[in-house]
Amino acid sequence: MSEVKNPAPARDRDPGDGPAGRPARAPGGGWTRFVTARPRLTLLVALVLTALAVFAGGGVGDRMGSGGWEDPSAESTYATEALEREFPGSQPNLLLLVDAGKAGVDDPAVAAEARRLTERLTAEPGVEGVGSYWTTGSPALRSEDGTQAVVAARIAGEEKAAGEVLDRIAPSYQGTRGPIEVTLGGGLAVRHEMQTIIQEDLLRAELIALPLTLVLLVMVFGSAVAALLPLGVGIVAILGTNAVLRGITEFTDVSVFAQNLTTALGLGLAIDYALFVVRRYREELAAGADPGAAVRTTLRTAGRTVLFSALTVAVSLAAMLVFPQYFLRSFAYAGIAVVLLAAAAALTLLPAALVLLGHRVDALDLRRLLRRRAAAKDAPAKDAPAKDAPTGAGWSRAAGLVMRRAPVFAVLTTAGLVLLGLPFLGVEFGTADDRQLPATATSRIVQEELREGFPGDPGGSLTVLAQGPATPAEYGAYRERIAALDGIVRVDGPVVSGTGADAHAYYSVVPEGPAVGSGAQRAVGALRAADAPFDTSVTGQAAVLVDSKDAIGERLPWAAGIIVLVTLLLVFLLTGSVVIPVQAVVLNALSLTAMFGAVVWVFQDGHLSGLLGFTATGDIETTLPVLMFCVAFGLSMDYGVFLLSRIKEEYDTTGDHEGAVRFGLARTGGLITAAAVILAVVMVAIGTSRVTNTKMLGLGVALAVLMDAMVVRSLLVPSVMKLTGRLTWWAPGPLRRFHDRFGISESGTPAPPDATAGDPEEIREPVGARG
Repeated sequence: MSEVKNPAPARDRDPGDGPAGRPARAPGGGWTRFVTARPRLTLLVALVLTALAVFAGGGVGDRMGSGGWEDPSAESTYATEALEREFPGSQPNLLLLVDAGKAGVDDPAVAAEARRLTERLTAEPGVEGVGSYWTTGSPALRSEDGTQAVVAARIAGEEKAAGEVLDRIAPSYQGTRGPIEVTLGGGLAVRHEMQTIIQEDLLRAELIALPLTLVLLVMVFGSAVAALLPLGVGIVAILGTNAVLRGITEFTDVSVFAQNLTTALGLGLAIDYALFVVRRYREELAAGADPGAAVRTTLRTAGRTVLFSALTVAVSLAAMLVFPQYFLRSFAYAGIAVVLLAAAAALTLLPAALVLLGHRVDALDLRRLLRRRAAAKDAPAKDAPAKDAPTGAGWSRAAGLVMRRAPVFAVLTTAGLVLLGLPFLGVEFGTADDRQLPATATSRIVQEELREGFPGDPGGSLTVLAQGPATPAEYGAYRERIAALDGIVRVDGPVVSGTGADAHAYYSVVPEGPAVGSGAQRAVGALRAADAPFDTSVTGQAAVLVDSKDAIGERLPWAAGIIVLVTLLLVFLLTGSVVIPVQAVVLNALSLTAMFGAVVWVFQDGHLSGLLGFTATGDIETTLPVLMFCVAFGLSMDYGVFLLSRIKEEYDTTGDHEGAVRFGLARTGGLITAAAVILAVVMVAIGTSRVTNTKMLGLGVALAVLMDAMVVRSLLVPSVMKLTGRLTWWAPGPLRRFHDRFGISESGTPAPPDATAGDPEEIREPVGARG
């Protein structure tokens, strides 16, 4: 291990001191020299690539889907696809709600117009399985008061192709047609309208977030020039990610919801990384370095931390790839791309711009005007530039207070976070439906009319697909068997197609209670367990929910294991300790409790639904907690890496554990809080969406980010690190030697000899601890 010079006494160092007096750092690598030596070429190449990304990513939203909650390998998915192929009319995705008013649906003029409407829809290319109340006489297609009835059909093809057909035919059918009023609904119309609303809401969120973010950045940096740099990095990351997603849509399905994550993380993480880089660059300038040297030092220090942080966030998001639902996988595609692009832009474009700007990075400093006015009143202060003054003194004092009362802060903070998370114990999982849309959405209005005015729950029936040869007697006996099951209200069918080995049939089964309630889910299990003389498979909303929960439950341990194990490894490589990685995982998990508790209390139970403008359904869509965990955990690790890297850098220099914690909070406390507030603003802008799932994602992650920055990083981390003391830095000898060889150090300075190696009993006093 390299020899470390004995630093200044720990008690003589103020956590607000600048980097002057630090050990000399090694010269930069080839990439650092390239960026600093050819900044104009770097910016030109980046400009060309960004322009290509704008072209390549154009229209990406139109190629995305609005579904993806189903497990493609599940029994319910197989049954749905088979029914679509063999019995198109059994799986309608387009419903025309015909309102006859006081005349009633059986009025001769109404019936004649409705039959013409049905015949015209039957002749439309791409439309199949058309049926209506007037052609089938089914009472399920007639409202209980007789004023409304339904024309049902299926638009064939993949989601995008079906949406194009819907766009083509919708204007010809909706609206007033003689004595009837026609409104379009059904699953396809709901998904299509949801996709349109999400794209509109995303544009509005960007228009809200960008100016607010710029204002906050000006408040943080003071300089308008410095404030524009993080915003530019974020825009480059978003445009690049749209191009990546456009390419991915050529090979697989991508959810339109992923665009919201692209905007949020693109702005949020790019701003985080740029804040960290620009802040360190300004520190180096304040210490007397010239711009080129300041950029090289920044890349060797803050640059390493940014790259390391991006890897931890990307790993958390990559864990969603283990799930089969393309809704979750889409967020992994978008998240990994935007995180890596944000880090790449922060480590290439930003350093090149800083080299060219030099000291002009502080140009248009709005706070300097205020300081000059203050200087006119306070002459002795006029010669002291604010940027050279000690920073973070308040955070240092706060950290000292927390560590002096460490047991109290640790216990009370942990108890408070656990208490906030208790509502999640009552979570109920469900599926997304039309109630995700605003109450004024046309397709939702149709679905509500069907729920409230028609017999039974139109979306609540289960469908049992039967395959294989069977006699009429066997079909009838099976119908009686499933009709006798507990919780089954009615069984219709069978409808039979084909003969012999090619025979297919289906039964429509109506269970008790809501479409995806506990009774319907129990009915799915009972139907799948019932004996039959042929092969059977069950589908329907409740069956899709059961299969989705099973798929997530089976793969959740793998996803959690990937996140935890890789996080432990990465944090060990950063710190050289086996204690800190465990602390990081546990404290990050605690930072998410408030988010999960709020999700249930607000969005499931309906508190604040009027204020926030959504309809509570009594459950949470199954995939949302997984998505929110991966995103929020990754962002928490992002802030954790920033803090730990500065603590580790100071500890390597001084060997003073408590002083290092105080220094780390002093240097990053304000930075992390500012970054968290800016990211929360972006997430809240996303949370203004009119679609409930997007609103839940935005507001929930915003709450988690603020809790992590303002509670966990400020109170829990320093109190826990105080309680573990110098044991915090312990690692067994073999792991210590592994870290010495492969570990990552922001400062490039090795740890003090014997400070963290060996058994806890053998830990000796670190170099510099006694001054």
